[in-house]
Amino acid sequence: MIEIRLHGRGGQGGVTSAELTALAAIEEGKYAQAFPSFGPERRGAPVMAFVRVSDERIRTREKIYEPDVVMVLDPTILKIVPVTSGLKDSGTLILNTHLSPEEIREELNTEVRLALVDATKIAMEILRLPITNTTMLGALIKATGIVSPESLETPLRERFGPIAQKNIDAFKAALEETVIIE
Repeated sequence: MIEIRLHGRGGQGGVTSAELTALAAIEEGKYAQAFPSFGPERRGAPVMAFVRVSDERIRTREKIYEPDVVMVLDPTILKIVPVTSGLKDSGTLILNTHLSPEEIREELNTEVRLALVDATKIAMEILRLPITNTTMLGALIKATGIVSPESLETPLRERFGPIAQKNIDAFKAALEETVIIE
């Protein structure tokens, strides 16, 4: 089983990212669950979402405290949320950032595997909005292989309808531009 914790801000689509990942896994015949964690937060407040994907039935329903993967949609979260908390030593940290790997390692004091992409830049170029949820899915797939890129296209088309192609383009751009640092 792969367990993922997503960090973002309300209104950025972190919950949608979690749901789309789960739907793509189900499309491949895997078991998956996705769920948010937030209280009375409002748009712009830090939120978390969780995803589990497995080849076997998933029986647990609790929050993910020791994720295999942490994905951060908004780089400003790094200053206010301990995003690496609980991340397994063998885990992967996927960040929307323009910073270098060295700057990230120093700022977060971590040696985990990194997957870095400037998702905000990609989103602005393709979507004309700083909403990075579908863009970051490209980074997630490149870093983990949790689902195939093709499996994500159906949920994207169903969720976004007439604007699906732009989201698919943003997803594919991030898939190509994400840099993995071991």
